[in-house]
Amino acid sequence: MSPEDLERFSQMFKALANPHRLKVLLELLRCSPEEGQFVTDAVQMENCQREFAEELGLAPSTVSHHFKEMRQAGLLHTRREGKRMLVWIDADAIQSLRHLLR
Repeated sequence: MSPEDLERFSQMFKALANPHRLKVLLELLRCSPEEGQFVTDAVQMENCQREFAEELGLAPSTVSHHFKEMRQAGLLHTRREGKRMLVWIDADAIQSLRHLLR
């Protein structure tokens, strides 16, 4: 395994070491359609963050921070298109983690 791969996996594990981020990622995996992507407008995204926040007992801004940390670790992607927010799990990252843990 290359040093770059080790660093990439280390960042993923570091992000997932936080139980709140792990719970958010698992929920995103559970609620994502087959292609691993869901599309929402800004209001629905705000509601999604609020739902996660309520479930985790956190402020919505904290959940937003967790999304950012997971994005920076390469676990998910976000993209704004006008008022819509696209959020999706990086399927390759999840597959790489599965392969690594086998």
